[in-house]
Amino acid sequence: MADPRELAARFEEDKPGRTLSGPVAVVLTAATLAIALLALWQVFRPLAQGSKYYLIYFLAGVLPLVFLAYPADLRLPRRRRQRTDDRQAIAPGPTGPSRVDWALAATALAGCLYPVLPVGLFGGGGGYDAFLDRQGLLVGMDVAMGTVLLLLLLEGCRRTTGWILPAVCLVFLGYGYYGGLLPQHLPVAHAGLDFGQLVDAFYNSDSGFYGTPLDVAATYIVLFTIYGAVLDLSGAGRFFVDLSAAAFRRSRTAAGRTAVASGFLLGTVSGSGAATTVSIGAVTWPILRRAGYPAERAGGMLAAAGVGAILSPPTLGAAAFIIAEYLGVSYLRVLGWAMVPTVLYYLGIVLSVEIDARRSGVRPAALAAGSAWRLLARSGYHFASLFAIVGLLAVGVSATRAVVLATLLAVALSFLDRRHRLTPGRLLTALSGGVRGVLAVTVVCAAAGIITATTTKTGLGPQAAALLVNAAGAVSSEPAVVLALTALLAAVALTLLGLAVPVTASFVIGWVIIGPALLGLGVSAPAAAMFVFYFAVLSEVSPPTALAAVAAAAVTGGRVVPTMWHTLRYALPAYLIPLAFVVTPTGLGLLGIGGPQRIVVATAVTALGVAVLAVAAGGWLPGVGPAGVPERVLGAVAGLTLLWLQPVPVAIGAVLAGVMAVGVFVRRGSAGPTGGTRAGSPA
Repeated sequence: MADPRELAARFEEDKPGRTLSGPVAVVLTAATLAIALLALWQVFRPLAQGSKYYLIYFLAGVLPLVFLAYPADLRLPRRRRQRTDDRQAIAPGPTGPSRVDWALAATALAGCLYPVLPVGLFGGGGGYDAFLDRQGLLVGMDVAMGTVLLLLLLEGCRRTTGWILPAVCLVFLGYGYYGGLLPQHLPVAHAGLDFGQLVDAFYNSDSGFYGTPLDVAATYIVLFTIYGAVLDLSGAGRFFVDLSAAAFRRSRTAAGRTAVASGFLLGTVSGSGAATTVSIGAVTWPILRRAGYPAERAGGMLAAAGVGAILSPPTLGAAAFIIAEYLGVSYLRVLGWAMVPTVLYYLGIVLSVEIDARRSGVRPAALAAGSAWRLLARSGYHFASLFAIVGLLAVGVSATRAVVLATLLAVALSFLDRRHRLTPGRLLTALSGGVRGVLAVTVVCAAAGIITATTTKTGLGPQAAALLVNAAGAVSSEPAVVLALTALLAAVALTLLGLAVPVTASFVIGWVIIGPALLGLGVSAPAAAMFVFYFAVLSEVSPPTALAAVAAAAVTGGRVVPTMWHTLRYALPAYLIPLAFVVTPTGLGLLGIGGPQRIVVATAVTALGVAVLAVAAGGWLPGVGPAGVPERVLGAVAGLTLLWLQPVPVAIGAVLAGVMAVGVFVRRGSAGPTGGTRAGSPA
């Protein structure tokens, strides 16, 4: 199998970068270290000119590196490409940046630093304060430099994520420029903006390039990425996998449980679905294979467990930090909202693992693992920094300071293990690797400013929200039905959007377009934001792209499409739980909002619904035996009904679930004492 790091890079949302060496590698390392130090300095000694001033310098450090670290990768005409490939086969050329890349990097540096240029230049420049004073009144030089930065950001997005996100940005740009030509009776028509107004919105406003998404990337994400790199080099990743294996080594379903537990533990520090999938797959796939799991089913399990990384506190995906900024709440509050859905998500996966093990006759697999308690005693200190983050947040320390202090704690504790000590050289490697890991997401966040600024200037958000609500209202005038249909349409739209663009961009677009529709129907801001967040994340397991499933198939060697469908089955609760906390007030208990009674009732009922749906999808009732088609259909209806957290639907769902269970008992009795279980596979 290929190196896990290479596989992870291939199937991440951003495209793999160059492997650099020599002087170019030295330049890149020095630049990333400077960015890391700037980010750390900003935490404890913020620049006096404000956060936007810091963002200008941060983007000026990151964007040029994108052109050095990521190749242009432009397709050549077939004949020319063949001649080029023939020449490279004879005499391989350099893999480093070309002259064009260096020129683009230099231009990007100039475009980013222009707002702080201290001298006048063709009527522009003149320093940061002078640039801000020209907001809404940009001169020609301002517009020219803003246009250069716009084009370079689009090219940076293309290099790191592909063509689709730049195309989406161009669609929004075109809408802003040509929207005034639309017939004014159309809901999405607007008065029209000239190009100078658009550049002003992108370049010199708080909702453009230097808006909330970039602010999140330059503060939260870069620091948490550095923290993850430090933990990885300190041996925490391997410890989490070993601990999972040791905890379940005597279980009949040890192989499946180890994969799921490893995904959860690695997800607490990773925040990346595909990377976590590859990491746990590299270790647990041989165990799953020995246990008799087919490659496709094992791949589905690995992908679903890996995507949980973006849902698992305390290191959620990048979009979670944006939620905190958009709603003006602490990151700890967002972690609290994610707790119960994360538990329910993994409950669904664990139940599916248990059901598959019995239905498929999976064999017990011997795990070469020692005592979990002994392992905890020797290496349990890896949990300390995770607990430190939560503890510091709880006492009111900001998320940025909390993660920096936790990183320092992880560095200090690494010296308890001679093999993973973070010596100065290895610490610099972690800092550099952490910053390099944030290059792509930084460019995506800056480019997302094109979308948010256009939406703000044109009023597209409320207009699109009205279209969505009107489409639901055309079916029924009942408020509850309108809300449910709007949520379903929004879920479909977000899933389709997530197939095309990265999770962060998908959340930003979904929030400015779909968020207002949910808020307008009375959905609370936390529920609306988490709804958009979950469906943005689920793009990683949604066919036909399903990056995590494709990565899992590459690890197991299974067929890609069947792996995707198995992933979808394992991740089913994640698609349904967001609907539960949006369509009914009781559902807010799933976010930890409301009194203890609401939280307990919502969690218990939803857990029952998840369990019943797992039985319906897997065709097996643990402890009893196989479920036939009638029982599975009944279970599916019961599970969906239970997720409508109102007294009457819950009562109906519980009755249907009971009938399903009775049906499975009757089927087992009619099949005889051993008819419900495969040989050697006790229920």
